[in-house]
Amino acid sequence: MRTKDLSYWLFLAPVLLALALVVIVPMLLGLFYSFTAWNGIQTGEFVGFQNYLNLFTDERFLDSLWFTTKFSVVSVILINFIGLSLALIVTSKIKTSSLLRTTFFMPNLIGGLILGFIWQFIFLKVFASVGEAVGMDSLQAWLSTTETGFWGLVILMSWQMAGYIMVIYIAYLEGLPKELIEAAEIDGASTAQRFRYIIFPLVAPAFTVSMFLTLSNTFKLYDQNLSLTAGGPYNSTEMVAMEIFKTAFVQNAFAYAQAKAIIFFLIVAVISLVQVYINKRREVEM
Repeated sequence: MRTKDLSYWLFLAPVLLALALVVIVPMLLGLFYSFTAWNGIQTGEFVGFQNYLNLFTDERFLDSLWFTTKFSVVSVILINFIGLSLALIVTSKIKTSSLLRTTFFMPNLIGGLILGFIWQFIFLKVFASVGEAVGMDSLQAWLSTTETGFWGLVILMSWQMAGYIMVIYIAYLEGLPKELIEAAEIDGASTAQRFRYIIFPLVAPAFTVSMFLTLSNTFKLYDQNLSLTAGGPYNSTEMVAMEIFKTAFVQNAFAYAQAKAIIFFLIVAVISLVQVYINKRREVEM
């Protein structure tokens, strides 16, 4: 047993070492620097909680946090709705199921920066051409306002992540006991009733996993925000990740940016853990 225990820890040691060097140590250093006047080179003087107190009066940070929250709520709902709908379609008895699965999943394989530039072309060039052809002014000058920039980001994120979330729902849908669904059909249950009382409760664990993934990914969004809107117009579509980056590398306020990153980390962690806890309780109730 001792030999087995030693070999176990020897195999685990490289992973633990990498985790400590890449995640734990930088996090602790970042926490320390957030209490100083660090400029990226010198630590500077110890300022206590001043960097954290400044956050409450930083309108740009608060505006970006509010914009990120709105974006995350709308995106999480749409991504999970579209992902579950696509999963229901491809798990039905259709001949092109395999082709559709591949097609729906493909956007997730494209990098965030590339996707942003692709959709920027669509919104600025294709939408403008279609709007001019059909006489719709609402399709002109997309991404030039806060509203169109917001919905542009939502459309991009939903298009990219829906296929990935679809795969998670497929894994649970294909594991459903066919006997239950057949028994419900024999008893005269409609399609809506079968989904509400049988399918949805059984795929509730997939909903918990998907909610966690979509929440964390939408809150941390940076690449797509950079390439699609770059935070414009006038920083009105700037999300928290981009705002923190600019604070550090444009304003050269590294300690202040680190304090923002710590607060942002805590917000995302709390929201993610709370939703997992709530959804786990609902799984039991279902």
